[in-house]
Amino acid sequence: RSFYEIECTQQQWSKRQLSRQVGSCLYERLALSRNKDEVMRLAKEGQTIGKPSDIIKNPITLEFLGLKPDAVYSESKLENAIISKMQQFLLELGKGFLFEARQKRFTFDEQHFFVDLVFYNRLLQCYVLIDLKIEKLTHQDLGQMQMYVNYYDRYVKQDFEKPTIGILLCREKNDALVELTLPKDANIYASAYQLYLPNKALLQAKVKEWIEEFEENEELRKLEENE
Repeated sequence: RSFYEIECTQQQWSKRQLSRQVGSCLYERLALSRNKDEVMRLAKEGQTIGKPSDIIKNPITLEFLGLKPDAVYSESKLENAIISKMQQFLLELGKGFLFEARQKRFTFDEQHFFVDLVFYNRLLQCYVLIDLKIEKLTHQDLGQMQMYVNYYDRYVKQDFEKPTIGILLCREKNDALVELTLPKDANIYASAYQLYLPNKALLQAKVKEWIEEFEENEELRKLEENE
């Protein structure tokens, strides 16, 4: 409740927007995308944006697009649905996002490349590139996004801006594959999306488990310090 009170005040959500964020389990999805120490900060400070990982949530919930989870659709149809619901998509992405372009073309070595969606985050002062994937994420997808990010860092961003962030929005991802493919300092993230509201009870149980583990570790740490 404390988290939603802070966010509602800071972002001036309407009643409908607040209801949607609660229904989509925003707190739980943010909490499960962070380490245990940062989970406690969410309730006390709301969502603070200071580093690239602060804008990531898993999963990203796109129930407002109107696409049925079991329906067959293409990446272009998913992109068109997002463009037609851009206001809701920006709300789902979170704080500080500004939309710049779709299918942004750049040319390198006489070849044309297209980034699905280009955003700018004014809080982080950097470009955020989003590539849409309707199938399971592959290492080729990750390599392609790495190339997009490298191009923007070298030829688009200005000196005062922070490094470009790449987000692969995919139906299914393998965290081990992502970790193995990307270097440790890569500014690239894979986020799964779903076309339905999440199971609130399941997410709440996971967060509760994390908090209890955090509190137990804190108690042990204090006991060790007193010894």
